[in-house]
Amino acid sequence: MTLSTEPSHTSLPAPAARERRQRVQSAETGMAVLKGLAHLGGRSSLTALSTHVAESPAKVHRYLASLMEEGLVLQDAASQHYYLGTEAIQIGLAAMRQADPIRAAEPCLIRLRESLEVTCFVAVMGNKGPTIVRFEEPGLPVTVNVRAGSVMSMLWSATGRAFLGLLDESRVLALAEQELAQATDDMRATLDAADPIGQLRRDVQKAHCASVKDTYLRGISAVAAPVYDYAGRVCAVLTALGATGGFDPSIDGPIATAVREEARAASAILGYGEKGGRGA
Repeated sequence: MTLSTEPSHTSLPAPAARERRQRVQSAETGMAVLKGLAHLGGRSSLTALSTHVAESPAKVHRYLASLMEEGLVLQDAASQHYYLGTEAIQIGLAAMRQADPIRAAEPCLIRLRESLEVTCFVAVMGNKGPTIVRFEEPGLPVTVNVRAGSVMSMLWSATGRAFLGLLDESRVLALAEQELAQATDDMRATLDAADPIGQLRRDVQKAHCASVKDTYLRGISAVAAPVYDYAGRVCAVLTALGATGGFDPSIDGPIATAVREEARAASAILGYGEKGGRGA
């Protein structure tokens, strides 16, 4: 009988490779446990956490013990619940310090510009009102007299209305009231007669975006949606605009839908989740 000297193709992986893969799988499970604890509000019983990550309580307990050794998790002696530890808090604080709404919105603006071929920008709330900080134009831009640094109207622009409806700050309301006091009769006629500012706010809150047509710039329509930070506060607004004749500003239209989706994407980068009941 002749024995083959050819190497077997069904040989087991080398011990070093198996060990490396096991370490990777172990790290993935540990991160799943830590993220599961965060998703449950940062505090949970062993049973609830095990159910959430779909692992046995015994296995989760082992990983929690390791996380506790590193200060990432602590345990309440009275309730026996586990909660995020000091080291986890430090990691979160470092991430929050790096959270920049302008940086988070940049890829969203580019996707909006390329997919919809519209002019778009991100604005933050400045001392004088909504201020454009990043501006993107398509290959065939619409001629508008706004650029980075421009301050937008609180009442007549989609950007301002998004801030007015969803950023609950006294200075925002004060700026809107100041604009209303200076508005012409024709401009006032475009708003609700009984409660002009209040109705604008309710409309934006209901649609979770703002839409205008020929109100701020003649011949220009726009839609805007809010970007939230990790605390659930509106920190920026994404806006898309175009010539009224070829731009659909309806709140349920494809442009408004895309703007809301990109605003949600930017909010997610900043650490905002929708558990609180409000979608970005």
